[in-house]
Amino acid sequence: MAQVTIEVNGKPYTVGCEDGQEHHLTHLAGLFDHQVRQISADVGQLGETRLFLMGALLVADELADAKARLAQAQAELARAPRRPRQSRKPRGLRHR
Repeated sequence: MAQVTIEVNGKPYTVGCEDGQEHHLTHLAGLFDHQVRQISADVGQLGETRLFLMGALLVADELADAKARLAQAQAELARAPRRPRQSRKPRGLRHR
């Protein structure tokens, strides 16, 4: 198991992750840090726990919105009329 030091709201945190996932975890931490810093700028320092809770709730809200949009797109795709597939002849072959 790998360990990565991430920074959220200016503080370092060492967390574990699966080997090979270090870059992904660092990227996710950057997204979360952005949320936390935005909340801090909007409402001031609330304390670390409260800032993290608000950040987590904002991320969860974004995830819920994305899932709803995906479900809507999948439903629209399921309702769309299907076009019959056209058979294609392999390129490079000649019929005589």
